[in-house]
Amino acid sequence: MVIFDTNILIELYRGNHQIRERVLEFHTDVFYISSITVAEFLAGAKNKNDFAVIAKQLDKYTHLPITAEISELFLELFRKYNLSHKPGIPDMLIAATALYYDLPLFTLNKKHFVYLDNIKLL
Repeated sequence: MVIFDTNILIELYRGNHQIRERVLEFHTDVFYISSITVAEFLAGAKNKNDFAVIAKQLDKYTHLPITAEISELFLELFRKYNLSHKPGIPDMLIAATALYYDLPLFTLNKKHFVYLDNIKLL
């Protein structure tokens, strides 16, 4: 089991074969995404048709909502790292989701997460 960062979904949407091959190496059909990833991905739609195609692609993944517990973990992370690393709010919400569910995070932006304690990056 693994949770995808938004950039992974974007690359899969673009047909990036290297990322697709990497995903196949996980040997699972169950992939998770945070609800913030859903919002970020949909925000990139260029028109109604693109939005519909993206929404359909999102149906392939198990969506993990931002719960009260994830919100609390997010706030802890944000307080701890805001001044030293200036993390983006979406990245911290995705990281909090990964940490809460103890899922490795597949991302192309490891530098956005590498400083977080206990995060598993792929």
